[in-house]
Amino acid sequence: MMIQTTTAMATVTPCGPAGIKIFADGASVADFVRLHDEGRVTGFTTNPTLMRKAQVTDYEGFAKELLAQITDMPISFEVFSDELEEMERQARKIASWGDNIFIKIPITNTRGESTLPIVRRLSHDGVKVNVTAILTLPQVAATLEALDPQTPAIVSVFAGRIADTGVDPMPIMRAAVAMAASRPKAEVLWASVREALNIYQAEACGCHIVTSTPDVLKKMEMGGKDLEALSLETVAMFRQEAVQAGYTL
Repeated sequence: MMIQTTTAMATVTPCGPAGIKIFADGASVADFVRLHDEGRVTGFTTNPTLMRKAQVTDYEGFAKELLAQITDMPISFEVFSDELEEMERQARKIASWGDNIFIKIPITNTRGESTLPIVRRLSHDGVKVNVTAILTLPQVAATLEALDPQTPAIVSVFAGRIADTGVDPMPIMRAAVAMAASRPKAEVLWASVREALNIYQAEACGCHIVTSTPDVLKKMEMGGKDLEALSLETVAMFRQEAVQAGYTL
């Protein structure tokens, strides 16, 4: 099955650094449509964890509702089977729903079995994949080797989770970007953003894409804000909360 690999994307002016694409991460159609219409992002990602948290009960219904409203930006949907054969079947079915879809494939299943043979077959058949849950450079290298050079793809490195272990993710991300030069149509994505600073760090590393929740995107509005003015606003916030709570001593 060959999937068309060219997609007309909207021209937008996203918030944040100009040198990186910002994708919204979540599972709210309303949030995604709002961010799309505001021109704050250039793509979207979701996963089963976020969908369950948002109380999505119909996977296909949710996906098709979103795809009906956003046709000009890439959207990544994740397979959810743990069986390799079924994972590939799900990937091909989801890919058939629209040309702006990227299929999120975890780097392994829960038993540690590599999914890269699936990634290779999908990519060489023209399916746009987003290989996810990557945390090491050997995983990056193996993923890039599996990708078809002519098919767009995303390599999602979970920089936030790397940082959670006490390891600075920036050298890893810089190395991943350098390695991706062997696959010009593959883009490195900084995943699991924890704070607005991570978006600037992702840009500094040369990452092509960063994913962010709507809450972190909201914080981007503070970019370049005078710190003394922000200090005063913070004091005012504390005062307002105390007054509204009616505290007395």
